[in-house]
Amino acid sequence: MTDTWLIAGLGNPGTQYQANRHNVGQMVLDELAGRMGANFKSSKMRAQVLEGRLGIGGPRVVLAKPLCYMNVSGGPVAALADFYGINPDHVVAVHDEIDIPFNTVKLKTGGGEGGHNGLRDISRALATKDYLRVRVGVGRPPGRMDTADFVLRDFGTAEKKELPFLLDEAADAVDALVRDGLMAAQQKFHPAKPAS
Repeated sequence: MTDTWLIAGLGNPGTQYQANRHNVGQMVLDELAGRMGANFKSSKMRAQVLEGRLGIGGPRVVLAKPLCYMNVSGGPVAALADFYGINPDHVVAVHDEIDIPFNTVKLKTGGGEGGHNGLRDISRALATKDYLRVRVGVGRPPGRMDTADFVLRDFGTAEKKELPFLLDEAADAVDALVRDGLMAAQQKFHPAKPAS
């Protein structure tokens, strides 16, 4: 197996979804692609793909934006992992997360999918939950708004002003994760809890 990392940015295809909260994973990959100074290309595995290194001499990565709807993301992710010979412990899913506040980034490996259909499909397709996740906080729906309606809406006016900083931080988190490992990245991006 290879030392290459597969970084999958989750979202929905089509311009009508492009700026939705649900597409924040793909926005993070666009930020990483900009840093790499390269463009995505179509692949046979129903994804836009960019191969390269994160920085000079950095880790080799395959950035992937599945070209299918979120709830069937697993097929392209598993096909790309198989094609490049990448084990699940080198697969990173970058996704929206309603269970953490907007403007927050958290990292983890394995565990549940928290009702996230994209993660559920990736777990099914990889036949394991033991892959890495970069969770980009989009906050909870206000009042009694349906979760699906909330994540399929664009960010609010105030959020849009902060969004570039959130995408930058999430891209930094991906970089730290593949360079330094999960524990070091968590120490950097998870705020320390005050002593009680």
